[in-house]
Amino acid sequence: MSDIRHALLRRDPLSAAKEVLYHLDISLGSALQSSSGPTPGLEKTTVDLVEEFIFHIPKDRNIQPKRMSCVQELQLLEIMCSYFQEQSKDSIRQIIFSALFSLQGNKADESRMAMLGKLVSMAIAVCRVPILECASTWLQRTHSAWCVRLAQVLMDDYCTLVPCAFSTLQNICSASPRFCCQLITAVTALYDFSSDELTPPPALLEMLVGWITDDPRLLLLTFINTPLNSSLPLGCLEITPLLGLLRWCVKAPLAYQRGRKLSLTNGHGDSEKGTAYEELYSKLHLSVLQVFLMLQVHLTEQNLIGRLAVLPVESVATLVEEVSRLCEKLTPLSAANHIQLALDRLAQALQVAMATGALLCAREDLRTLCSRLPHNNLLQLVMSGPVVQPPPHTGAFQPNMYPHIHSGRPSPLSPHSPHQSTLPSQHSPHPVLSAHPPHPALSPHRPITAHATHPSLSPHAFHPAAIAFPYRPIR
Repeated sequence: MSDIRHALLRRDPLSAAKEVLYHLDISLGSALQSSSGPTPGLEKTTVDLVEEFIFHIPKDRNIQPKRMSCVQELQLLEIMCSYFQEQSKDSIRQIIFSALFSLQGNKADESRMAMLGKLVSMAIAVCRVPILECASTWLQRTHSAWCVRLAQVLMDDYCTLVPCAFSTLQNICSASPRFCCQLITAVTALYDFSSDELTPPPALLEMLVGWITDDPRLLLLTFINTPLNSSLPLGCLEITPLLGLLRWCVKAPLAYQRGRKLSLTNGHGDSEKGTAYEELYSKLHLSVLQVFLMLQVHLTEQNLIGRLAVLPVESVATLVEEVSRLCEKLTPLSAANHIQLALDRLAQALQVAMATGALLCAREDLRTLCSRLPHNNLLQLVMSGPVVQPPPHTGAFQPNMYPHIHSGRPSPLSPHSPHQSTLPSQHSPHPVLSAHPPHPALSPHRPITAHATHPSLSPHAFHPAAIAFPYRPIR
């Protein structure tokens, strides 16, 4: 290997980098074909050659590194694009890509990331699908902090530096849906609404909504194509973009209202800022709910209902905490509608996620989790859930009801309500359902004929007006 290094030192930087690339292809390709076990790894000497002659990290501090000019670097990127495009075996492409850009935890990682960002950006521009497929695998197996950095580079290139090239990124979805699925996950991790700079750009939001509206299955590609027995590294991105998109939908009304509040404080408010993209976020929220329903079909087919949590409870707890902090920063009177919209979306998503098996969480735990949030009718219903009616003829009729989880609020029942006794006491988390023995003054039921006293009504007819529901209707 020392002979190869001495020969490379006599070459110009571009020629040496090209030679190392093809050396990787020969050595790793041969090792992959002759090995029937796990994927062969790189030898230390080969890693040193890659770092020294491609990423220009000198092995010997006394040797002046040969830096590439901008033109030479562009030529090297073209060589890489051509190599990955011409390599017909996906397994070899993946192992070469991993050999080049897997992070080693050393000083060469910054050079790796810089080269990776330029290569993926070029692959988008010239539509090199093999590189995008390799990049999607890299995004799935790399720590989320590095994935966010790659997403930031792509957003800078296509949203900030050259906005007119954004249509190129938009059209890449049909060429490599798998890459776009991972890119959405990385982008939602990047833009977390923690500041105005970390709010999704309008063009990006519109593009993602268009992608997902055209094909909601895009959000499940990584999840469906990942083997269940595969172990992903700690700290990697979520297996689906669902949690990140849900975070966008829930936090958007609060974040835009926060931005409007700051603008008004500075004396240059924009009344349309909080509502300009309301329709886009509504469409996005609907698509997320639809994907949860599609996910249920897959979980059922794979017999994973109740066994695999697509939305981790810990991540949902973090989202609820973020929403709670945002609500506390807003004035309830001026932002009441925005707070209620955010909580409505959160409640809908939690209900659908629990019903479809994506979120494995007991309602009691979820009630405790959401106890700090402001009052919301829909969230009230979801957290409590309906109580099952007692069997017929075993006690007085009691309708399904939703007990309040905010004990500090007054009960919506009137003092004279015949069903007030069914509300939970201060020390009881559940409503009382005919727990007392039969009244001593009443004799046991005798057999009766079905609806004998109501010949004009069908067996299933009833009058809704006669039932007193003990909770407030949603207006």
